[in-house]
Amino acid sequence: MAPHGVRFNTVERPSRRDFLKRIGLTAGALGGATLLGISRWDKGTQEVQGPRSERVSRDYRVADTTAADRVDFAVASNTPNQATLVQNAILALGGMSRFIAKNDVVVIKPNIGWDRTPLQAANTNPIVVAEVVRLVLDAGAKRVIVTDASCNEPNRCFTRSGIWKAAHDAGAEVVLPAPQLFRNMRLKGELLDEWPVLRTLVEADKLINVPIAKHHNLSRYTGAMKNWYGSLGGRRNRLHQKIDLSIADLATFLQPTLTVIDATRVLLRNGPQGGNVDDAADKHTIVASIDQVAADAFACELIGQSPTEVPYLALGESRGLGTVHWKNLRHKEV
Repeated sequence: MAPHGVRFNTVERPSRRDFLKRIGLTAGALGGATLLGISRWDKGTQEVQGPRSERVSRDYRVADTTAADRVDFAVASNTPNQATLVQNAILALGGMSRFIAKNDVVVIKPNIGWDRTPLQAANTNPIVVAEVVRLVLDAGAKRVIVTDASCNEPNRCFTRSGIWKAAHDAGAEVVLPAPQLFRNMRLKGELLDEWPVLRTLVEADKLINVPIAKHHNLSRYTGAMKNWYGSLGGRRNRLHQKIDLSIADLATFLQPTLTVIDATRVLLRNGPQGGNVDDAADKHTIVASIDQVAADAFACELIGQSPTEVPYLALGESRGLGTVHWKNLRHKEV
């Protein structure tokens, strides 16, 4: 069982045997479907071989017919213990069983984009990810899968971040991205039309977004909505020309069951990769909400940004994805 509390430098690298074994398990975990082919990104087309899908969006939110006073937005900041913060935030929302049903297949999407350590605050903290995994399994999920489409080399990102070992030790299946695991989808956004999407995310019963709050040199802030960039294959850097619109399109396409933002240690500058530990600061905070826009509106202030300085938040609100006025939600701070 992974340890609770602050611990940054105890990551063990999985063996080559473990790596090959888990890659093999990944293919089976995706339902035994025939692989869709090799990605064709060399011409800048975002094409993937295989049948097209006309699915417009994937909405994983759960209908909530329970008490009208149920909390929809929670902030925990009463301890430096990352696991306890996650527990307190989820408990304030009513517990993980509010979102997870028995035998669900649940995908957890952290930020595992960079070849960085937890101290550098470029990826989601591994203890936070592991605790979400444990809570989901305790709620009765049949399987939990942790995945992301990394920017740097995936094996190094998953290992050096500490997320591979922490998630695996907590009971999750860890899926590294590979070209054949992407599915060509029609997102039908204002900017994003046809693009390869990581199949693991669109074949789950429930989807939990677990980003880290940090600075981004183009979008000013990255958290929940921006974390969906890690669902895409292809030349994602081409989306940076209209980054706010692309973020809004992705958040419209993928609407998660739950958002849990890791703000236990945040990157204040030189994001999204960081590198210098002096660019990061401990905030000892977890934000949990059914509203990804509200979660971002709160968390961006922890890195010194106002929600009004992050244009994609207003775009998300205008599309009905949530509200930037998190205090208008039924909320609780613990």
